[in-house]
This record gives sequence, C-alpha cells and structure tokens, in this order.
Amino acid sequence: MAAITADHRIPAVSMTAQHQRESSSRRDKTGSRTWAGVPRGMRRSTKFELKSYMRDWTNQQALPAHGPLVEAALGQSGNLWPGGTPATGTTDSGIVFAADHGLTPGSAVVSDGEIRFVAAVADPRTVVMNAPYTTAPVVGVQLSASANYRLASELPSVTFYDYWDPLTAMQRVLAGAGVDRMSVKLNGDFHEFAFSGVAQDLLDSATFISGQNGATTFPAEPQSTGNAYSPVPGNLGQVWIGVVPGQLFTVSSATIEVRNNLEARNREYGRSLPSGLTPGQREVMVSLELFAQDDDLTTELYQAARQQGPVGLMFQLGQSATELAGIYIKSMIPDVPTFDDSEKRLKWKFKESRAQGTSDDEIVVAFG
Repeated sequence: MAAITADHRIPAVSMTAQHQRESSSRRDKTGSRTWAGVPRGMRRSTKFELKSYMRDWTNQQALPAHGPLVEAALGQSGNLWPGGTPATGTTDSGIVFAADHGLTPGSAVVSDGEIRFVAAVADPRTVVMNAPYTTAPVVGVQLSASANYRLASELPSVTFYDYWDPLTAMQRVLAGAGVDRMSVKLNGDFHEFAFSGVAQDLLDSATFISGQNGATTFPAEPQSTGNAYSPVPGNLGQVWIGVVPGQLFTVSSATIEVRNNLEARNREYGRSLPSGLTPGQREVMVSLELFAQDDDLTTELYQAARQQGPVGLMFQLGQSATELAGIYIKSMIPDVPTFDDSEKRLKWKFKESRAQGTSDDEIVVAFG
C-alpha cells in the first residue's frame, strides 16, 4: 500500500465503493427449485465514485493533495516547477526570466493570483503565454510554484484510505484503483472534482488478514491536523477561449470530463481479482453554458462551431495564489450550440465538445 501523511487529506464530499462477487447461474439438476449458492473463489469486482472539493495548496514544497487522483486520471507523474524571476522585457503575454526557466509548452506559470500556460518557448529564458495576464509580472519579483499534470498512454493506480470516527468503527482501503472518469464542475457553491472507476480490491479493518495487498497490519490513520484546509468558492475564476484567446464573462456553468474507457483485466485464468487495467481511446469532453452577447468573441465562437474551426480553451479555478487550478485545452472544435430562450436572457449550450491533439496532449491540469 502507498504511504500517506496528513497532507494527503482531501475534502471528501462523498465516496461510494461497491465490492461484489459474480453470481453465476448454476445449471446442475438438484431436484429442487432452491438455489444452492456458488462456491468461494468466484471472481470479484469493485467500483467506486469519489466527489471532492478543490482545496488550497499551502505546502508548495510538495505536490498537491489531489495530485495522485489527477495523475491516475491523466497518466504522467506530477511535475513541480519551483517558480522563477521575471527580468526586463517581460510583458502581460510573454515572460523573460533572469535565469533558464526549464519550462515546456503546457507548463503553468502563476503571477499575482492568475494562472496561465506556456503556449511556446522562444528560448531558454523566454516564454509566450496562452493568454495575457491582467497585469504583467513584476520584474524582480519571484513567481510562485506550480504543479503540472499531463497525459500519458498508460495509467497508474491510486489507493484510497477511508477513515471514520471513532477508531473502532469500520475503516476501509480501496486498493489498486484506476480512474476511468475525472470531471471538474465550475460555478457551483465550491469547485468540485469527481473521480470514478474500478479497483482491484476493497479492504476493511474488520476482515483484514496479514499479507493482504502486501501489508502486515491494517494501515492506521495519520495524525490529523483538523480541518486545516479551505475549499475554493465555485464562482471564482476565469474562462479564456478563441484562436486569439479572449476572456468570456458570461459563462453560467461548465464541466470538463476526461474519459479513459478503462477495461479491467478480470477474465484471466487462475485469479479471482483483476490483475490490471487497460485504458482505451481517451475522450476529453467540454460542456459549456453561457449567456449570448453580440460582442466579437461570442460571435467568433459561434462561427468556429459552424465552420468546424479549432479554438483554444483555458479555465482558471480560484483567484488567489495557493488556491488556483488551471485546465488548458489547446485545440477543441465546439459543437453548434443549442439556443435556450426559456430564461429572460438567451443562453447558449455547447454540449460535450471534444478536445483534440497529436499525441497525449489534449489537456493539461495544473495547480498554483
């Protein structure tokens, strides 16, 4: 089992886990209508769904608490960028660093409570951002750290520890969990993450046997520091979209979902538990609702949908340093929106527009 500390705690809204064995039909003739049951050792399966609020990231020397979940959904290990110092020549859409920056396209850079992503690297000390900052980074003032998560062809597993009070209550561990779907919802009471998928096994403190999942004893809960975190209000953030990105101010709701189309390896001879996970073709879907306007940006978005032209899309969650997350989709062809005139203002609904890319680059997720 993976080692954990109190810093791995997340604000859990709900977690459901269903562990069941196959109930195959017996066709032997017993001379009775009574079901005789099935023997021990039948194949077992476990499904889960977890919902959590986005929380602040105060210890920027380590990766964020939600990092393992995002890594399990996207594939690559989190990359911690320690920050850098802007130098002369920095503008609101391009940063010149005083030393080599070590950034690559898709890396996140945080400045004055705003998160942006590197669209291009001009040289080892200069980058071009995907969208402008409201205020250009201040020359000589250190930029804060960011944690970046990217896509990979293979997906790692993650372990969930579900602890309850009192200590004598049933404690659970969801081992070998693979994230089939990750979704992020905007403009609720709080920014919310949801993860669902399949796991190898569900362990509990009541039936644990030494040796299960490689552990000799059931893992104890780390010493809690109390509710020492803050969820991020769901109405705080920014949305940028377009070939030449512009900020949308009329978004009423949005959902970003990554679907991995996982298939559990649970039909192999000699095993009753899944032995692995196989990801299928990835789907990155965006649903967006906004109030229509007659400005250029809204018109260009509709034209892109009708003409099937790609646009870039970026979501910023939060508006303060250490309470930021960013989602960057460099290319998406929006579907033609549905017009909803049931309210006092006309609303456009873009339903499940799909992101595209070349090789594991449809989406980047970052914290700052």
